[in-house]
Amino acid sequence: MSSPLSDLSKLRIDRDAPGAVRSAFRWNVGLAVAALVVVVGVVLWVRRGSAPVVQVLVAAAEQGAGGPGGGTAVTANGYVVARTRASVSAKVAGRLAMLAVSEGSYVRRGAIIARLENADYAAAVAQAEATVASARADQIEAETERDQLRREAQRLREIRAQNAQLVSDQEVEAAESRATQADARVRSSEARGAAAEAGRRFAEANFENTFIRAPFTGTVLRKEAEVGEVVAPSVGGGLTRGAVVTMADLTTLEVEVDVNEAYIARIAHAQPARITLDAYPDTSFTGTVRQVVPTADRQRATVQVKVSILDRDPRILPEMGARVDFLERSSPADSAVAASPARIRLPVAALKDDAGQSIVWLVRNGRLESRAVEAGPASGGFREIRSGLTGGELVVIDGVDTPSPGMRVKLRTP
Repeated sequence: MSSPLSDLSKLRIDRDAPGAVRSAFRWNVGLAVAALVVVVGVVLWVRRGSAPVVQVLVAAAEQGAGGPGGGTAVTANGYVVARTRASVSAKVAGRLAMLAVSEGSYVRRGAIIARLENADYAAAVAQAEATVASARADQIEAETERDQLRREAQRLREIRAQNAQLVSDQEVEAAESRATQADARVRSSEARGAAAEAGRRFAEANFENTFIRAPFTGTVLRKEAEVGEVVAPSVGGGLTRGAVVTMADLTTLEVEVDVNEAYIARIAHAQPARITLDAYPDTSFTGTVRQVVPTADRQRATVQVKVSILDRDPRILPEMGARVDFLERSSPADSAVAASPARIRLPVAALKDDAGQSIVWLVRNGRLESRAVEAGPASGGFREIRSGLTGGELVVIDGVDTPSPGMRVKLRTP
């Protein structure tokens, strides 16, 4: 019978055995690590090749857009305004008794728009007319007395001339004095009659002022007061209204824009323009420069330009936002200008700032590429590119917040 110690000796590890087992283990571990590296590389390569494609909105770096008058010299934004526009108010204070118009009403010059409560003014007119009638009666009475005294004085002079014994000089002089006094009373009554007539006209004018009339032919844009409200020539606080309606002559519509003073030299009187309303971006209207206001805004470094709208359209309404493209006029005298490099304009959103340098991101073969450019001041949402682009490039204006070179992109339809 073997002892327990002999059995336990069989479990001892022979550390002097060959290293074949350990070499095989190491070989298997190396293969596993290499396989893991290959798998990670393949995953990274696949992920790189299948990176998400960003949709971007682009604009073509085109030269000045053509038009009826040539290329675009400069673009500016503004609003449609009516050259003839007024806030119509009452000439006297009072409570509004009648309002005869509403928004959109077409009224002719002199037509009654509204009326104030005017019973007291009507009574004043009646009183003034009674005063005039009384003054006229007094004047007639004074004139009658004057004529009678003149005839009496004339008769005494004739009797005195025929027979001096019948009428004394004192009687003749007294009669002439009474006639002169009567004449003075007539002139006084005439003055009182004139004063009464003036008072009547004043009362009638006050009565007429209770009627609010259209100052010109136009369209009511907005009601500023309602029946029952107190209105006055100027706002006095509280519940007092300063205007009854706001109206405008829609045949005098024009566009007022602010042009960057760096480009104002390109704009001249009667220069053709193309007007595009924000409400109808697919439709343009022809216009012409009516006035370049002879002063600049030092705060914004802009000059206001007023552009007349030549195309009359009922869709054009006051206070609509508008963009105006001022067109270059081509003529034989402009041959020298034609030889100069064509202007390239881009939306302001296309330009980014990189350490003080203006750059744009171009789309080439579906990937992004940065390009440094020299840009002019902004005007009307556009900036002129003075160098860095030749025209025809596709420039990113929206869709990616942090672009990077080589980023895959896809064009998005606006």
